[in-house]
Amino acid sequence: MVMQRGGCVYIMANTYNNVLYTGVTSDIIGRIWEHKNNVYPGSFTSRYKCYKLVYYLYYPHIEEAIAAEKLIKGGNKRNKHQLIFSLNPEWRDLYEDLIKE
Repeated sequence: MVMQRGGCVYIMANTYNNVLYTGVTSDIIGRIWEHKNNVYPGSFTSRYKCYKLVYYLYYPHIEEAIAAEKLIKGGNKRNKHQLIFSLNPEWRDLYEDLIKE
């Protein structure tokens, strides 16, 4: 039997919400912590200071999260803004909510 593991697609933004990064992970809390703490200093999120988690959505299977990531990345910036606004109209950093759960 093959055990399937879920995952999250997420979007990080910089302070001014004009640079966005879309990613996928099976460990949302750990991955966002890595972004916020510059674990990978040469990464896109570190170079452009995308430290604010503005969107995430959990999927029961990681393959679904990967497919969603590809759709989001394939879209334009306006579509990404609308997606974020639909779940997080204030563009708050959702990380604190995650670690409280």
